[in-house]
Amino acid sequence: MQDPNADTEWNDILRKKGILPPKETPKDDEEEEQKILQQSVVKTYEDMTLDELDENEDEFGEDDEIAIEMYRQKRLAEWKATQIKNVFGEVTEISGQDYVKEVNQAGQGIWVVLHLYKQGLPLCTLINQHLSELAGKFPQTKFLKSISTTCIPNYPDRNLPTVFVYFEGEMKAQFIGPLVFGGMNLKLDELEWRLSESGAVKTDLEENPKKQIEDKLLSSIRCSMPTGKDSDSEDDD
Repeated sequence: MQDPNADTEWNDILRKKGILPPKETPKDDEEEEQKILQQSVVKTYEDMTLDELDENEDEFGEDDEIAIEMYRQKRLAEWKATQIKNVFGEVTEISGQDYVKEVNQAGQGIWVVLHLYKQGLPLCTLINQHLSELAGKFPQTKFLKSISTTCIPNYPDRNLPTVFVYFEGEMKAQFIGPLVFGGMNLKLDELEWRLSESGAVKTDLEENPKKQIEDKLLSSIRCSMPTGKDSDSEDDD
């Protein structure tokens, strides 16, 4: 008697005619297909972010829940490791040789604040002090400093202090010379506001602190100015 599961042309014809039942799939082939299917599912959620996993959770079957949960934990651990890695918290001194690596190749999503300074210039010293405090307040931002001529040969002293702001290797802002910073009157929160405007830090300041000072000065000037009525009285005298 002919084996109905035999892989012959005649059996294929009989199957097409419906005379023979469909060929049985060997157990090993079924397991292989199941394995391929599972791999395709894994590949689907491996490409997802943590938020996407949460959004598509209902689309996966019960058999995949354990694997997906393990993968979610893995992605979460990787994210936490990235956050720890990207915590800086202090101002780092660099040389010209470090520039490309530390600034242009700082990494994805990293803001870089670079201060070019010269020892002995009071305003440079003041800004370094302010940046040290801001580095502790905004540890996700990379704060760097470098002696100007060490970083950029023949960089003119008249341009100091200079602060460059970079994001993913692209310059986003530059502050050059003492007048830009307002001289030795520069306050910590004023510098913080300047950096926040460039995107380098996410400040909790609601408005430019320098504007408050300017408003107070204008208010005091208005109060000290004689009114029209007072002027008329003096003219009558």
